Amino acid sequence: MALRIALAQVNPTVGDLVGNAEIVVAAVREAAGGGAGLVVLPEMVLTGYPVEDLALRPSFQDAARSAVTDLARRLGEEGLGHVACLVGYLDYLDDDGRRTTGRPRRAPVNAAALVRAGTVTDRYIKHHLPNYGVFDEARYFVPGNEPLAFDLEGVRVGVAICEDLWQDGGPVEWARHRGCDVLAVLNASPYESDKDDVRLALCTARAREADATLVYVNLVGGQDELVFDGDSMAVDVQGRVLARSPQFAPDLAFVDVEPGRASSSGAQAMRLEARAEVYAALVLGVGDYVRKNGFRSVVLGLSGGIDSALGAAIACDALGAANVFGIAMPSAYSSDHSIADAYDLADRTGLSIRTIPIAPMVDAYLGSLELTGLAAENLQARVRGTTLMAVSNQEGHLVLATGNKSELSVGYSTIYGDAVGGFAPIKDVPKTLVWDLARWRNESARLLGEREPIPARSIDKPPSAELRPGQKDTDSLPDYAVLDALLDAYVAGDRSAADLVSAGHDPDLVDRILRLTDLAEYKRRQYPPGTKISLRAFGRDRRLPITNAWRESSRR
Repeated sequence: MALRIALAQVNPTVGDLVGNAEIVVAAVREAAGGGAGLVVLPEMVLTGYPVEDLALRPSFQDAARSAVTDLARRLGEEGLGHVACLVGYLDYLDDDGRRTTGRPRRAPVNAAALVRAGTVTDRYIKHHLPNYGVFDEARYFVPGNEPLAFDLEGVRVGVAICEDLWQDGGPVEWARHRGCDVLAVLNASPYESDKDDVRLALCTARAREADATLVYVNLVGGQDELVFDGDSMAVDVQGRVLARSPQFAPDLAFVDVEPGRASSSGAQAMRLEARAEVYAALVLGVGDYVRKNGFRSVVLGLSGGIDSALGAAIACDALGAANVFGIAMPSAYSSDHSIADAYDLADRTGLSIRTIPIAPMVDAYLGSLELTGLAAENLQARVRGTTLMAVSNQEGHLVLATGNKSELSVGYSTIYGDAVGGFAPIKDVPKTLVWDLARWRNESARLLGEREPIPARSIDKPPSAELRPGQKDTDSLPDYAVLDALLDAYVAGDRSAADLVSAGHDPDLVDRILRLTDLAEYKRRQYPPGTKISLRAFGRDRRLPITNAWRESSRR
C-alpha cells in the first residue's frame, strides 16, 4: 500500500500562533479527506517567517514550543491523529546545545516537529538562528543532532529544512545512507525574479543524490518586504515532476509513494512567464501587507503618470477597486492631460478618485517662506505628501508611495513628499520594468476580453514630475534604458566605475550617476518598505553607510 503525502502550501502570518495553527488544522483536515497519511508543511509555519528579533524573546520561544504541543493535541481531539504531520516552528537550545525548559540564556533554532497520534513524537533541530539577513540561519548543524527519519506505512521518510537542500552532503547524503524512500524538505524560500527554475534543477539533482522521492514544500504569502511564492513540488529519483503547486497561491498537492516507486495524484501547475510572475509577486506583496497589518483600504496620489498608474492597478488587483482611493493633486504646473489620465485610470479600474488642488496650499507656504528653485519645486511634492497623510489620518487608508527603483537609486524622490507612505509597491521595480509590467497588464486584460486598466497615454508620454514648466525626467537623467542598465550593474552587480566604463558607459555619466546613488542612501533609509523582487533590494539586501567618504570614480 502506498503512502499518500500531502504538500500543504499555506500562507501564515508572523507571530500569529493561534491563526497559523488554524491554517495547519484546516490543511490537515483537507489532506485527511484526500486520503493522506502524511502532511508536509513549510518551514516555520507555526510562527511565520522570518521572525527576526522575535526569535530572541523567551516569551515567544515558550509560546512557539507550546503551540506545537497544543497543535498535536488538537489534531488528536478532532480525529486527525491518524495523519502524521511535519510542522516547522521555532525552538530553542541552552548554551551547551541541549534542549531545555527554563534556562535564561537560549539559542533560538529552526525546528521541525513530527506530530501524530495527538502528540509530538520527534523533532529535528537544524540551525541556530542569529539575527542577520533574509535567511536567519547559521550554516551548520547542531552538534550531535542527526536529521530526523521515521517509518510510516512501510515508507521511510527523512526530513530536511531549507538550506539543507543547498549543501553538499548533510541530510541529503544521510537520507541515502539510511535508505530513505522520501526526503521531505520544509522551506521558507523568498521570491526573486530572474532565477529561472533553479528550484526544480536543485530538487532533481538532490532526489538523484538521495536516491529518494524529494518532497519540497514552500511558504506562500507576503511578509513585510518579502514575498514567498510557493512553487512546492515532488520529484522522483529519475527527476520526473510528480506534483507541482502554483505560484503565489495556497495549495494542497498529493503524491503517492511506496518503496522504490512514486506516482502523481494531482495536477502540475505551470510556472508563470517572467512578467506575470513579477506582477503576481507585487499583487501578493501589497495585499498581504495591507490585510495582515489590519488595514482595509489604501490611498495614493494619481498624477496621470506611469508609476502611479501601475501602483493603482496593482492595488486594485490586490484589494479590489472598492478599497482603493486615488487623489489627483494638480499644481500650477500640472498639464491638462495629467488630470484627464488620472480620471481615465479611475474609470478603467473602478477605483474612487477625487481632486484636491494644491496650488492654494503652495501659495500659502510661499507667502510665509521665500523659496526658489529646487526648494520651491520640492515644496509641491511635500504639500502632496502632507495631503495624502492627512487623508490617511482622517479616513484610515494606508498611503501607498509610488516611487520606482530607478528614482530611489539616484535620489529622485522628495523626503516627506512623494516618499511618504506606509508601503511602496514598486520600490524594487526599475523604470523600464514599470513600463513592461504596465504593457503586460494591459495585454493580459485584452486576452481576457477585459478593458485595459492603464491608459495608453500614461504609458507612452515622456515621464515628468511636473514641478516646473515643461519639466521632463530626461532634463537631468539619461534615457531610462541606459540608466537602468548602469544601475543594475552597480547596485546588483557591485561593479566598479572602471568596470562600467569598460563595459561601454560614458565616464562622465558613470561618475555622476554613481555619485547620485551613493549620496541618496539617507533618503532610501527613510523610504517605506516595499515588495522585494530582485536579488539586491534597497533596505533589505543593499545598505551603504550614510556617512561615507568613499566615492567610485572612473578615473581612479
